[in-house]
Amino acid sequence: MMFYAVIDTNVLVSALLNINSNPGIVLCSVFNGQTTPLINTDILAEYREVLARKKFHFPKETVDIILKRLENSSLKTEEIPAEFPEVSDPKDRCFFAVTMAARQTEEALLITGNIRHFPQQPFVVTPAQFVEMLHNRA
Repeated sequence: MMFYAVIDTNVLVSALLNINSNPGIVLCSVFNGQTTPLINTDILAEYREVLARKKFHFPKETVDIILKRLENSSLKTEEIPAEFPEVSDPKDRCFFAVTMAARQTEEALLITGNIRHFPQQPFVVTPAQFVEMLHNRA
């Protein structure tokens, strides 16, 4: 079974900081074909902006490679549902909106380290919860 997931930026940052962490396992699940990332233009722009921040010291070449691999393996949607629950941080709106749009046809998840920023839903999971789902599926 393939997983479809919107990956919050904080998960991507944590994965690049420590590939052996739960967020790192999330990223590896994309690269090994277990997970299809769900993105749109806004999500990709946020990934690019955050990963380029000087405080992280991520080499530009590494960021470019990661983002290209994510983009090449992703399903893209610009279609946003007309109504869905509000999120506490306006920057997180696109992540939840893409998840809701994808859930119209797939069992999509939203993987985030900031679970409190989103409405409490069974499809909003932490990296640790997602890793458990990966193990239970195997």
